[in-house]
Amino acid sequence: MIRIAGVVINTNKQARFALTPIKGVGKSNVKKILEVMNIDPTSKLGELSDEIIVKLRNHIEDTYILEADLRRQVQANIKRLIEISAHRGLRHKAGLPTRGQRTKTNSRTVRGNKRTSLGSGRIKPK
Repeated sequence: MIRIAGVVINTNKQARFALTPIKGVGKSNVKKILEVMNIDPTSKLGELSDEIIVKLRNHIEDTYILEADLRRQVQANIKRLIEISAHRGLRHKAGLPTRGQRTKTNSRTVRGNKRTSLGSGRIKPK
């Protein structure tokens, strides 16, 4: 087990899958990282030398915004949108979809199961 950006990485998985649990490093970024570092995507992280793992860790932590910093940045962006009264900010504040989806029916995952009329919401089990 190795630790990158505070996340414990499984060394038994292939490199292309093992690095994706780090928030801020998705599949496409993993592909770029492995190309830059000249690491075979199908090789397991446990098979790599400690020197390569240290270089990999340093490259990821220096190049990308990860984990808590990324979460903080996203929250700051949402807060800024709310403060400047942008349409997206108002939608965030109201707990509604921000990307133009319809809300007359659907959007339950964003709004929650709020019952505004007798026919809406889920049916209570008997």
